[in-house]
Amino acid sequence: MEYGLATPRKFTLVAGTGEGSTELNAFDHALLAAGIGNVNLLRVSSILPTGAVYAERLEIEPGSLVPTAYGAITSEEPGQLIAAAIAVGLSEATYGVIMEFSGRCSRAEAEQQVRGMVEEAFTTRGLALKACLVKAVEHRVKQKGCAFAATALWY
Repeated sequence: MEYGLATPRKFTLVAGTGEGSTELNAFDHALLAAGIGNVNLLRVSSILPTGAVYAERLEIEPGSLVPTAYGAITSEEPGQLIAAAIAVGLSEATYGVIMEFSGRCSRAEAEQQVRGMVEEAFTTRGLALKACLVKAVEHRVKQKGCAFAATALWY
């Protein structure tokens, strides 16, 4: 069945943190730190297309529309530890699953949480998990901070 929409063939995991004068500015700074701040994120749910290939670096023109699954958290509480993590579960011959997490916790806790979410998603779907790629960050808030982790799907 032809829908007229292109299916992304590449994916990249990114993560970053930032501080700003507002929570939105902190989010923007985290996007820039992650290397995805000059594109337009289209938030998607969590399925990696069949055949998508991992790319270490994101090579996208500024202003592009980029399907993205992401977890983000902002805080205005100085001293608070926040974290975000993204995980991509890969199967042997079919689609994969992307899970995102953010919370008031450490990077290690966020990584553990998101890995468990991928394992559960694969079990639920009856798929064998071949590999799990994870990227995570943590941030100690100074004034207004953000932690962000994402999988960008691109062409």
